[in-house]
Amino acid sequence: MIPLKDTIPSRTYPYINVFLIFVNLCLFFYELSLGSWQLTRFIYTYGLVPRRFFSFSHQQVAISRYIPLFTSLFLHGGWLHIIGNMLFLWIFGDNVEDSMGHFKYLVFYLLCGIIAGFFHLYLNPNSSVAAIGASGAISGVMGAYFVLFPGSRIITLLPVFFFFSFVEIPAFVFIGIWFLFQLFSGTLSLVTRGICEGGVAWWAHVGGFISGMGLVFIFARYKRHRRYFL
Repeated sequence: MIPLKDTIPSRTYPYINVFLIFVNLCLFFYELSLGSWQLTRFIYTYGLVPRRFFSFSHQQVAISRYIPLFTSLFLHGGWLHIIGNMLFLWIFGDNVEDSMGHFKYLVFYLLCGIIAGFFHLYLNPNSSVAAIGASGAISGVMGAYFVLFPGSRIITLLPVFFFFSFVEIPAFVFIGIWFLFQLFSGTLSLVTRGICEGGVAWWAHVGGFISGMGLVFIFARYKRHRRYFL
């Protein structure tokens, strides 16, 4: 299922959402400008590496241990990675920003991403692979959207065998299926741990989504969207 847009117009211009997309794209193009060796070093330095996080000694600067929780949110591993993440952020982020206000949305976004990073760290403590991507923070945005706009419709491109059709899927169904897939895949990754390493940071998605569902009650102007619960 490929989401294309939702059916709820934003009441204000999503300055922060557009800014976040712009920053992610700028850093991705910077990554493309690096050589292979430089890119590998850059990703390992600013990506979130669980084994490195837990192996820090007391003599090392504490802040350098936590910086990747922030910087990893703005790095991506390829065209499909950046396009997919920015598409989801574009579709779901504007309405969440509208419900929170610009500054609070920025804080919410970063906080969800950091919490998602901690989920990944503590469920993959021995991984030496650098986790990168905005998907943990975007999962938090989707969690907030799930709470605020369950009755919205998501216009979705649905492949059926060799054909494609456009369907409107209720937001709580689309996001619910998405979350269950993340949860199932994350559980499967724990079962197969040691067989393979790398891939998608499923638990970052789960952690981001759960944190978004909880934090939305603190950050959003909840009563304004009561009608979407009908």
